[in-house]
Amino acid sequence: MNVPLFDLKSQYPAIGDEIRHAVGRVFDSQQFVLGAEVHALQEEIARYCQTKFAVGCASGSDALLLALMSCGIGESDEVITTPFTFFATAAAVARLGARPVFVDIDERSFNMDHEHVEAAISQRTKAIIAVHLYGQCVDMNPLVEIAAKYGIPIIEDAAQALGAEDRRRRAGSIGTVGCLSFYPSKNLGGVGDGGMLITSDADHAKRLRMLRVHGEGKKYHHDLLGINSRLDELQAAVLRVKLPHLEDWTRARERKAQRYELLFTNDGLREHLRTPYSRSDGRHVFHLFVIRVSANRRDALREHLGAHGVGNGVYYPVPQHLQKCFAYLGYQTGSLPVAESAAAETVALPIYPELTDAQQDYVVSTVAEFFR
Repeated sequence: MNVPLFDLKSQYPAIGDEIRHAVGRVFDSQQFVLGAEVHALQEEIARYCQTKFAVGCASGSDALLLALMSCGIGESDEVITTPFTFFATAAAVARLGARPVFVDIDERSFNMDHEHVEAAISQRTKAIIAVHLYGQCVDMNPLVEIAAKYGIPIIEDAAQALGAEDRRRRAGSIGTVGCLSFYPSKNLGGVGDGGMLITSDADHAKRLRMLRVHGEGKKYHHDLLGINSRLDELQAAVLRVKLPHLEDWTRARERKAQRYELLFTNDGLREHLRTPYSRSDGRHVFHLFVIRVSANRRDALREHLGAHGVGNGVYYPVPQHLQKCFAYLGYQTGSLPVAESAAAETVALPIYPELTDAQQDYVVSTVAEFFR
């Protein structure tokens, strides 16, 4: 049996007719950039995410860059964030001439450990980026308190966490600005790159709308130095078809995660691996199902899974503070030990709404076979 890590083909048949109709609607309109589809999607995403405003852009990476620009981040500023995330988070900071300041992560959730944040604040600290990794929110209350104490905005990187909740608050709605990605493999994925910024701050919303179109206040009048980062109509049309299905898909992911927990327990695998931790006061949407094994066995397990047709991945093998391009920051191996251990010990297993019981059984039996 072959079980892919992601399987977009299994999602398409149920919504294919709707998608083709939506795409046809865009071609009939011959309006391809920032038109009616984008406007409608922005309203729908804002409503879903419990914010007042949403601003479409070209990618999740651009959403991070635009959020930092809207917060006025620039040369010599410092931005506190996690080292255990996709490269785009820290890269957006560095691209503006600012300095990423990494703090270690919580061992259970793999998210930023708020207990390290206040000690990292300096006179140059201008923002905190909280990354909601794998589909689970950072514990936001302590971060909100710290940010309020020092007058620092929080940018939420919710690229992997659309629909996740922290104490009934949706990911991206808690800080100053939230950033979303619609990359095809995300829980709500388009047919290419796409992103969105969400906020309840009218000033930020206005500024973000300008920044995504070269800083235009009105056509050919540039009040700000912005970039070209617009969500196109085709992406918006497809996402509007998919959004009404998102809650059902998320509940299916939750059921798959619960079934993995039961199967791993029944197969006596708890002594060999650790399954994802889910906060009791939040909602985990399981963008990824990441298990943890000892570092000296992780790569061998991956090789075994691959040899038996089980898709798997490592998110992420090199923490950001040890990336070659960030050597100038001065971090060394051992600087952030919890993140470094996670990078060496974690592996993602297949999880998506269409994953069958038979496929899950095969994944778990293949893992069990490795540890026997």
